[in-house]
Parts: sequence; C-alpha cells; structure tokens
Amino acid sequence: MNIIIPMAGRGSRLRPHTLTVPKPLVPVGGKPIVHRLVEDIAAVCGDEIDEIAFVIGDFGPEVEKELIAVAAQVGAKGNIYHQTEPLGTAHAVLCAEEKLDGPCVVAFADTLFKADFKINSDDEGILWVKQIDDPSAFGVVKMNNSGTIVDFVEKPKNFVSDLAMIGVYYFKDGAALKRELNFLVENNIIKGGEYQLPDALRRLTEQGTKFKPGKVEEWLDCGNKEVTVYTNQRVLEFDAAKHKKLISEKAELINSVILPPCYIGDFARIENSIIGPHVSVGANSLITNSVVENTIVQQHVTLKNANICNSMIGNKVTYIEKAQNLSLGDYTEIKNG
Repeated sequence: MNIIIPMAGRGSRLRPHTLTVPKPLVPVGGKPIVHRLVEDIAAVCGDEIDEIAFVIGDFGPEVEKELIAVAAQVGAKGNIYHQTEPLGTAHAVLCAEEKLDGPCVVAFADTLFKADFKINSDDEGILWVKQIDDPSAFGVVKMNNSGTIVDFVEKPKNFVSDLAMIGVYYFKDGAALKRELNFLVENNIIKGGEYQLPDALRRLTEQGTKFKPGKVEEWLDCGNKEVTVYTNQRVLEFDAAKHKKLISEKAELINSVILPPCYIGDFARIENSIIGPHVSVGANSLITNSVVENTIVQQHVTLKNANICNSMIGNKVTYIEKAQNLSLGDYTEIKNG
C-alpha cells in the first residue's frame, strides 16, 4: 500500500511557527505532526506500507531529508514530489500520480485522528469521518440507507449529514482515482480557482465505487496555535495511557517538578522549575526558575524566570524575564496581562 501526503501549503494560520518550518514538521508531543499522522494511518492499515509520497512546496533539502526519515521509521520508502502552484487538493494528489497504483491512502497533513477500525482488503473505498455538532463549516458525506456514501457536500447550508470528512481517504484502486483526477484537469473542472478532490470522489461514486465511512473517535486539528496546543495535550495523554516513555534519560532535571504528562527531549535541562501538565520540551532546551504549563517548547530554547501557559515557543528562542525580589503583605493580588 502507498500513502500520499499533500503538504505544500504555507501554513499561514500557524505563523510565525511556519516561517522557517513547514506546518507538518511542527512537533506535538515530541514528534512532528506528519510523523504522528503516518503512525495513525499505519495503525488502521491491514497491509504493509510500501511507499510514502510527500507532496511539498520548496521546503529545501533538510526538510526533504527529514520526511524521508519519517517514512523509514515505519518501514516504508519515502518519495518527494513538488506542487509549485496552489491549484487545489485534486491537483496536489495528482502531483504524485505515479504512486496511484493499487491500494493507497491519501492523507492531508494538518490533521490527526484516533480510530479503532481496520481497512479491509474487500473495501473499495473508505472516507475518514467524524460526527460533529455543527456540520455547516465542513465538507460532509451523504449516505443511503445501506450505509454507502452517495454524495459529498461542501459546507451545507441545510442539514445533509453530521459526518464531516477529516481529510483521510482509502482507495482500493488507485489507478481509478488517477483517471478521475486527470479528467478534472484535462476538462478544466475548477471550483474557486482550484481542482477539488471531492469532484473526483463524486465521479468515482457515480461510476459504481462504493465508499463507506470510517468513523474516528477523535479528530485533532493542527491549523492554528490554539488547536495545535490542544492537540499536543491530547497526544501526550494518549502516549501516557500507552505507558510510552516521555522523558528522555538524557534529559537533566535539577530541583524541579514534572507534572505528567510531559515530554522532555534529549539533553534538555530543567532547573528550579515546575513543568506541566501537558508540556513538550524539545531537545537541547534550557528552562530555569520557571513555571510552564500546557505549552509546546521546541528545540534549543532558553527560558528563564518565565511563567508561561497555553503557548507555543519556536526553535532557538531566548525568553528571559527579570527576577523580582518581593515582600508582599496579606491579601495582596498582582495580575499581569
């Protein structure tokens, strides 16, 4: 089985964290988003993953090298393809059309999920969906009485379904998908200036492909800072529940309290601080005399005298607050911000 991961977008909603690093490589729980996405897909695949095609923009050789390494960690070969113009989701998948052969999964790299279903070799197609309260802001699937998907509706004004598509798709026949994607491009079928993947899905459905919903238990977005911090919180909880080792033996903890779940990377040094819960600290970071809660701290960061909550701190940041010598009387309140 092949996996195609379109990830050429600029990640503008997550700036400034995506100015130097593409969004799928931003870490949550100590691992890049795209790494966790690949693991999520591997967990529901019945077949071995052969190749992973990453469709990217001009991210540079270091990013490409890291993506190849992500594929290798699940035993797959990594391939790099480029989308040089923002021409839509269908066009992005088609950039890796040579990998659309046999069973394949298409997964957009700004979402994570938890699911307990498995892909069956008899399934013609599966669309990962999540039941939501307000479907009007999402693309949803419409089903018949037998539970087969018969249509795809983008941001319905009137109620059609409460099953939102989360951006992960399985196709038993990748070549059929490639044919329909090429049909859209060759016939210039465009919506909003872009070639849209749901138009290819609709054509496959009309020609007899039976798609069924794969309902996920949890859908985690990584689109902006707030939801990415929440996603970090949830993946730390998932990893802790599985008794995964989250604190590196190479980390140095001195006179500090770690409130789990927290991830502490290699050669991080935590001194005279309270960290957690729900904090990820990247490798080679230094935190002293600080309190940090529900925050992503990336690599090579220095924090001193800081009180931080619900935040994201990028790579190689230095944040030093002035230490204070105080004498406060009874019933005093001091509030910053």
